[in-house]
Amino acid sequence: MPEELWAQMEPLLLPRPQHPLGCHNPRVSDRAAMNAILLVLRTGMQWNALKATGVCSSSSAYRRFREWCDAGVFLEFWQQGLLAYDALKGIDWSWLAMDGAMTKAPLGGGKTGPNPTDRGKGGTKRSTLTDAAGIPLAIEVAGANRHDMKLTAATLAGIVVKRPDLRREAPQGLCLDKGYDYDEVRALVAAFGFTAHIRTRGEEAAAIKREAGDKARRWVVERTHSWLNRCRRILVRWEKRADTYLAMLHLACGLITWRATGLLE
Repeated sequence: MPEELWAQMEPLLLPRPQHPLGCHNPRVSDRAAMNAILLVLRTGMQWNALKATGVCSSSSAYRRFREWCDAGVFLEFWQQGLLAYDALKGIDWSWLAMDGAMTKAPLGGGKTGPNPTDRGKGGTKRSTLTDAAGIPLAIEVAGANRHDMKLTAATLAGIVVKRPDLRREAPQGLCLDKGYDYDEVRALVAAFGFTAHIRTRGEEAAAIKREAGDKARRWVVERTHSWLNRCRRILVRWEKRADTYLAMLHLACGLITWRATGLLE
């Protein structure tokens, strides 16, 4: 883990608890445990495989992961990254993009369901909202059989930083694909104060480009999904618990955001 990354993460961690008897084996350092968690996130390896790495024992790493998950450390890490990015480069709220992505979930668990594109095998869906540069602003998890439009409200309501009210200055656009082409979605998007830009079913992409007269915008959320999939623990979901899987997503979103600030270079 780079020193710059550890400097941002260390203040968020829980203080070391005192053993009631004052006599026990030395506690694994927080940095070693975090290194082990990042290794699991990046490679998708099993927790028990950490024993062979020498980085940290699997029991210590998973126990610390659960402690930090319950304390909301990974969500706060993402939030702090967004605040730092906004201060340094500025979150582009004028255009946002949202889309869903389905991944395999062989072990099942909370918020999974039969994947309609994978012969009904267990899968999970993540709905992601990004700004105009592809910086993740919100993420929601559900079963793979849940339609994208059903996650619209939860995703828009889940923006992890305060959204400025720019409606008086300029309309805030929200780019969506044809999977959101429903009147219900348009009404919902308008209720959240966005102007919906939805590719309608049967409409040609070339015609849209000519009418808009501007560059394509929705592709940034597709790129963000690609960034997330580089973390193989997310590409294939091995967590049975929905909260631990969401914590992995928060950590991955935090890493994407902090890298975008340029402070980790």
